[in-house]
Amino acid sequence: MSATWYGSPPPPVPPLSPLGGLLIVLRGVPLALLVFGGLALLLLVRLVERPFYGMARPITPLITVFVCRNALRIMGLGLRVTGAPQSGQGAAVANHSSWLDIFVLNASKRIYFVSKSEVAAWPGIGWLARATGTVFITRARAQASAQAELFRARLRAGHRLLFFPEGTSSDGQRVLPFKTSLFAAFLAPELRESLNVQPVSVVYAAPAGADPRVYGWWGDMDFGSHLLAMLARPRHGEVRVTYHPPLKVADFADRKALAAACEAQVRAGFERSGGAETPQ
Repeated sequence: MSATWYGSPPPPVPPLSPLGGLLIVLRGVPLALLVFGGLALLLLVRLVERPFYGMARPITPLITVFVCRNALRIMGLGLRVTGAPQSGQGAAVANHSSWLDIFVLNASKRIYFVSKSEVAAWPGIGWLARATGTVFITRARAQASAQAELFRARLRAGHRLLFFPEGTSSDGQRVLPFKTSLFAAFLAPELRESLNVQPVSVVYAAPAGADPRVYGWWGDMDFGSHLLAMLARPRHGEVRVTYHPPLKVADFADRKALAAACEAQVRAGFERSGGAETPQ
């Protein structure tokens, strides 16, 4: 993330109760077995898949979808989906509230996240990201042409690439302004005539009585503490995902027009699904 959003201070983490400690074990152990077991299986299958299909991945995405869908079930977070992800190659853009978005957006259909290059070097997370096919990019203008070629190669292989145009995660109570620079690659001559971009709205609904920001992950919040808090929570709410109709890149004059149209769709879906849209 290029510009961390801080906003208001996060809600205090309640003291760990005996029930919470038990839930961490009852949920955490099967979750770890699911995630790391699924990753091990994916890597083994990829050893066979790669020589025959190269960049295409006809089998391993099924493993990713299975893992992410069942990870949400283990945590107890409900998933409600409206609309459908576009099939085949294409791109998607979504608002970004939490690390949970990775599980949520992979639970319906396999996508490949586009992330800043620094994430590849993060301990643990970077290794997982590389193993699951994340596309790493830099913000340098000099790399724009090479990155457009990389996107084209991945799209040609049937991949669906997902961007977070806000550039950072938030408290889940708002959609931050979209950064237009990420949209420049979509308008490359070799992509714009055939590429569709699908806006996606993601809204987390907290359980009754909980702080509405409970699923957000922002500022200097620690991943480990937030994960444990999710596992220890006795009751969870749900996440509502809306897939909007894809937009044809060729219909837009420039990246700013395309970004504005995508942002408008994401905001509208966010509000319809109960997002708070509090001031920035």
